[in-house]
Amino acid sequence: MTFSGTLAMHIFVPALPIAAAGLQAKSGTMQLTVSLYIAGLAVGQLFYGPLSDRFGRRPVLIGGLALYAAAGLAAALAPNAIMLIGARLLQAFGGCAGLVLGRAIVRDTAMPQETARRLALMNLMVTVGPGLAPLIGALLASTLGWRSILYALAAFGIANLLCAWFLLPETGRRDGYRPGTVLTSYRKLLASPVFLGYAIGGGCATTAMYAFVAAAPFIFTGALHRSAQEVGLYLGMLISGVWLGSMLASRLIGRITIERLLVRANLLSVAAALALLIAVLTGWLSVPLVVGAMFLFALGAGIASPAALSQAISVDPESIGAASGAYGFTQMVVGAVCTALAGIGDNPALAAALVLSGAGLLAQLSFWRATA
Repeated sequence: MTFSGTLAMHIFVPALPIAAAGLQAKSGTMQLTVSLYIAGLAVGQLFYGPLSDRFGRRPVLIGGLALYAAAGLAAALAPNAIMLIGARLLQAFGGCAGLVLGRAIVRDTAMPQETARRLALMNLMVTVGPGLAPLIGALLASTLGWRSILYALAAFGIANLLCAWFLLPETGRRDGYRPGTVLTSYRKLLASPVFLGYAIGGGCATTAMYAFVAAAPFIFTGALHRSAQEVGLYLGMLISGVWLGSMLASRLIGRITIERLLVRANLLSVAAALALLIAVLTGWLSVPLVVGAMFLFALGAGIASPAALSQAISVDPESIGAASGAYGFTQMVVGAVCTALAGIGDNPALAAALVLSGAGLLAQLSFWRATA
């Protein structure tokens, strides 16, 4: 369920030219099917959390999954670009339910240390989803046509909906809705420097990698003169770093305090980002150095992120859902900002290295503030 939201983020990118030709739309118009999806994924998370704190996790999650499946089918049947964009926006609003409520359900059903172990796996969904999505999208578009991507997402949504309906029990409480609930929940969280430290730090430690993912094709093919076919392999190593980091986090939690773990893990990411920046500035850039530095950055992120998420959603036991939504919103905003910043200038390697270094240092300051 968590994977469905991030999978749909970039899965449609390879099919944009084909869909634009099929719907007789401009490329800029079709790009809105991706950019508005990311915006919807960020904003929608702010509402699911507080609503689930009041109505319970299960009905709110089922509603989100139903919207995701219905919007996916509407997108597949869209007769023009405007309808497709609108359906994709609704799909994002539905898809973010799994992101927010998956985390909240884990926190409902586990103690803090066990929560961090379980969230280590869920953290993969946020980072792996955008990495795998273009590969899946390209395969579907080239074999079955661009609409097959949207049909596949609708089917995925229906499968998740059935699982939630028949297998998922209620894990939260039902306190009933009260006017001002959403604003009250977020006011409490925004007044907490501890929550802000973990949320900002966790976002910078995780989705800042989107900056490198966006710049990678230009770095490897332009600056390093490698073939386009190799880019997917190098990005796969980045994903493997996150995977290994998440697995290490699940083993290290309990042997070392969560606070110390996330600070030390993020230091690894900062060191890797600074090494990449130095290599760019000195002209020592090479494929092994770039891949190695980014693998270490991803390894540190994979360890630190679940610890930060666990701490953030444990700040206020009365607002677990709201905290999950705010944390997810921060991740998406950081990812979008870092991706945009990585596109500035005519040197993508320098831009990506600067963004990763800045995000890593900001994450470190935020973690220090939260754990002080």
